[in-house]
Amino acid sequence: MNIELVRLTGAYKEQLFDMLTEWKKDIVEHHTDMSPFKIWIHDFHDFDVYLEKLNAFDAEEAVKNGWVPDTTLFCLDRDRNIFVGAVNIRHYLNEGLLKTGGHIGDGIRPGERRKGYATAMIALALDECKKLGIDKVLMCCDKNNIGSAKSIMKNGGVLENEVEEDGHIQQRYWIAL
Repeated sequence: MNIELVRLTGAYKEQLFDMLTEWKKDIVEHHTDMSPFKIWIHDFHDFDVYLEKLNAFDAEEAVKNGWVPDTTLFCLDRDRNIFVGAVNIRHYLNEGLLKTGGHIGDGIRPGERRKGYATAMIALALDECKKLGIDKVLMCCDKNNIGSAKSIMKNGGVLENEVEEDGHIQQRYWIAL
């Protein structure tokens, strides 16, 4: 597996459109998860605005929405030159993220799931967390998302507890770096 995490630039517009078009179709047809949520906040069809908003941090908007500074990266399969997933790394935790959001939100596009990408992508995201000075990472997933839980545990995640939110059970895993 030859992957890396990259920041979105104009050079990756085609890869973004390809991935999000496939993913959006799956969300509509199968009501699948939209994680990481940050890649869905703005309409990717207006690429220039999408790119600007994805990397911008508006403190006023952040406080209003309960957000913290973050970094969104896309997982590029270098051999095929396609995006296979994305991660959103929160630089620190507020009360809401400590309860169920965690430091890392991640997702793999539907056609690339169950191939080991999530586990590898999380490992790369943990390296990014180290660069930010985070020494203990919280990752959360829906209790029914067995694949996500396995990827977290393969990266050293230790289940602390389960929390109910909006009728869903979220599992909270800590990873010591």
